[in-house]
Amino acid sequence: MSDREAQVVAQVDKRLFLGGKWQDASSGAAFEVEDPSTRKVLCEVADAGKDDALRALDAAERAQPGWAKVAPRERSQILYRAFQLLMERQEELAVLMTLEMGKPLAEAKGEIAYAAEFFRWFAEEAVRIDGGFATSPDGKSRFLIMRQPVGPCMLITPWNFPMAMGTRKIGPAIASGCTMILKPAHQTPLSALALAGILDEAGLPEGVLSVLPTTDPGGITEPLLTDGRIRKLSFTGSTAVGRKLLEQSAPQVLRTSMELGGNAPFLVFDDADLDAAVDGAMLAKMRNIGEACTAANRIYAQSGIAEEFSRRLSERMGALRLGRGLDEGADVGPLIDDKARQKVQSLVDDAVERGARVLVGGGPGEGPGHFYQPTVLADVPFAAELSNTEIFGPVAPVLTFETEEEAVRAANDTEFGLVSYLYTRDLNRAMRVSEALETGMVGLNQGVVSNPAAPFGGVKHSGLGREGGRVGIDEFLDTKYVGIGGLD
Repeated sequence: MSDREAQVVAQVDKRLFLGGKWQDASSGAAFEVEDPSTRKVLCEVADAGKDDALRALDAAERAQPGWAKVAPRERSQILYRAFQLLMERQEELAVLMTLEMGKPLAEAKGEIAYAAEFFRWFAEEAVRIDGGFATSPDGKSRFLIMRQPVGPCMLITPWNFPMAMGTRKIGPAIASGCTMILKPAHQTPLSALALAGILDEAGLPEGVLSVLPTTDPGGITEPLLTDGRIRKLSFTGSTAVGRKLLEQSAPQVLRTSMELGGNAPFLVFDDADLDAAVDGAMLAKMRNIGEACTAANRIYAQSGIAEEFSRRLSERMGALRLGRGLDEGADVGPLIDDKARQKVQSLVDDAVERGARVLVGGGPGEGPGHFYQPTVLADVPFAAELSNTEIFGPVAPVLTFETEEEAVRAANDTEFGLVSYLYTRDLNRAMRVSEALETGMVGLNQGVVSNPAAPFGGVKHSGLGREGGRVGIDEFLDTKYVGIGGLD
């Protein structure tokens, strides 16, 4: 590490943020955090266990009644101060994220800005929580509708967007008056710990937030979910893990939000603006090195433009430069670990064995890190494994279709339903296909749909509930009805 990089890492407290105080793990255990571009150890971080989790829950339970009574404006101001601090420290936080996750620095800076916007959005929503009042149909009573915080929450975030996924969950929890325990992914704990420090500096009261990095996620999440005091679970991660968490939540009838896996189709029709479609495909495929649940996983090009589209996409992908995210000129960083790289390679090998052609890339990159070349595959058969599996890497498989009906049928032929992308200049087709696609979100002539002001989430096996937008705070609020009699 350079002196600058070492300084950025040194500024982060490596202990647990437990109930608003920095503490070592009760067992004294710690684990190593690796730079995926060099495989070198950045630092050690406290490794939380079951006892730490239960102490955090004790703190959340104690703090909940008082925190729920804090004025909405005060909660809003805490979030706005945290927004300002994130933006003031955008550069150093981006370096920290690139070191632990690998994405290019420019993308990391973009994520810090994106993450901060969730705090600004929910700072504004905190003072707009409303209820209702009505007269009963028979006129004999009145209906008073209240919105109240659900109570202590368990928040579980992934490694691929380590700051933004934290703020997307913490923001509405703070705005609604819920206490919370955040468990970040063990691969990227530093961004979450830095975020805890910022919220502490912004004035978040003790007990409202705990951050528990751990190498034993099951060892702390299951006791918390089965304890009975947690009343809300918000999880972003794989569908397989989501199913397990739903099972653990069922006995306590927990309210759950699940943002799970994706298998996004990207449809390009003959009448599309090809320049715009290629630009959109690059965004949808290569954002975050392809390690995103929203990544274009299956690119369907209509037969009339498939060859030209594939050629242009290959030129763009082939021009990207692999490198350490902090190196000048690096466009594509490493995958998170070697397991991820091996998975991507096996998917490419399977497609080639089934008849796909490699137009560019197709193998690991050079150097000690977990690099994989930006890859475009043509003539990919529908039976290829990568057509049915979330790739989570810089591989763009191009499949061909003839008719609109065929495209929609292929796009919907998956258990997932997070996001779809669609490029056409025909307004009628745009509306028909958007309505027919079985996903929670559609990118119509745009390659990025994520926005703090819009509801993010999927259908089918891609999840439950929505994050962001005006409905994002609803996941953290209970609705209480008070019937008032004797007024006739």
